Amino acid sequence: MALQLTRPLCFFDLETTGINIANDRIVEIAIVKRLPEGRTEEQRWLVNPECPIPAEATAVHGITNEQVADAPTFKDLAPTIRDYIKDCDLAGYNSDRFDIPLLAEEFLRADMDIDFKNIKTVDVQTIFHKMEQRTLSAAYKFYCQKELDNAHSALADTQATHEVLMAQLEHYKDLPEDINGLSAFATQRKSADFAGFIGYNKQGQECFSFGKHKGKTVEEILDHEPGYFGWLMNADFPRYTKKILTQIRLRKFNNS
Repeated sequence: MALQLTRPLCFFDLETTGINIANDRIVEIAIVKRLPEGRTEEQRWLVNPECPIPAEATAVHGITNEQVADAPTFKDLAPTIRDYIKDCDLAGYNSDRFDIPLLAEEFLRADMDIDFKNIKTVDVQTIFHKMEQRTLSAAYKFYCQKELDNAHSALADTQATHEVLMAQLEHYKDLPEDINGLSAFATQRKSADFAGFIGYNKQGQECFSFGKHKGKTVEEILDHEPGYFGWLMNADFPRYTKKILTQIRLRKFNNS
């Protein structure tokens, strides 16, 4: 199936200092422009972010502070990039949630207000997630080459899940084979409670992951807003979450 274009489509990707759209900066931008007649052209720029690149970001994309020390800033490049994507639509992978918002932030920092409202965007990741099922039946077919009969029967689903894990261990040779390693690999975000309302900050302290106190430590809020604990206990939160909150409160009381 051919891609039908009435104007150029710019596939692009950003490498950045981090994943905070409001505060992090671009260190590299690459664009592949596909023209309506099918021809493509490419552009790539290293960008001086005007701030240190964290080591954890360099570990991901390999771009160091030394490599961008003499590179132009985004403000220097903004007119060139604006002209290159002018009258084009945009495509990327997870671009609607990350790359495009961050690119818009950089343009605004450069005092250049780009109107994105009339630009069509194509997020390839969204297509992937919509087209490829993420169900147990789909995983069973992919990894075990079998159809899952009696799906949503507890025993059939449990048996299939067991077979899928065994097949994944065969399929991905670099998967950990021990439970500690598998658990760490399979956990997207570490939480103090199962529901994910209480997470951990970089210092390992329990913090709220929702609401007006998101990112703040539980102990800090219990100190400065003790009524919040009562509200949580009476609100419709899981009992296990309330149990963890109570344990944190008692721990603080016993340590004071």
